[in-house]
Amino acid sequence: MNVSIDKKDSRGNEMRRMKQALKKVELKLISELMKNSRRSDRRLARDIGVSQPTITRLRNRLEKMGVVKEYTMIPDFSQLGYQIMGITLLRLKETPRKEGEMELRKAAIEVERQNPFASLLVVNGLGMQKDRMFITLYKDYSDYTRTMQLTKQLPWVNVESMESFLVDLLDKSNYRNLTMAQVTRHIQSSEESAKP
Repeated sequence: MNVSIDKKDSRGNEMRRMKQALKKVELKLISELMKNSRRSDRRLARDIGVSQPTITRLRNRLEKMGVVKEYTMIPDFSQLGYQIMGITLLRLKETPRKEGEMELRKAAIEVERQNPFASLLVVNGLGMQKDRMFITLYKDYSDYTRTMQLTKQLPWVNVESMESFLVDLLDKSNYRNLTMAQVTRHIQSSEESAKP
């Protein structure tokens, strides 16, 4: 009986080690894709040190799980004509119920269709006495003010307070613009510090 328990423990430990190794390879793949998603699976496999079929299988799995949402690149937004990035926090007087939230989303989609603006992120959250946040790129200050007016006109957006932090994208003294490189470094350093 002790022999079978030992075998089960051994197999259990082996499975845990395999799962941990797989997670490490997945993190390496995610880091490498964030650095440069244009590389082929063959090149990624060589860079990571696993087989090409393993990379293809992991990439497909990460896509299906929603870990990899999209493949894109990050341009210099100022060279595309955007002068301002705004981080806007707002608090609604009343949180819309489920049906109100659906109505709000439909209205927001229609406003964006008729008045396209470059919204990077729109989320709910908590902090600084606010419950919504959005990050948007603007061509200029008048584009920013027009977007704020449109936001206040949306159904269910009864704004109690709204504040923005505006970033001058043309300011050459900015320390770090939007990049995935620092996130990649963090993932890799976390992985290194987890080694026994």
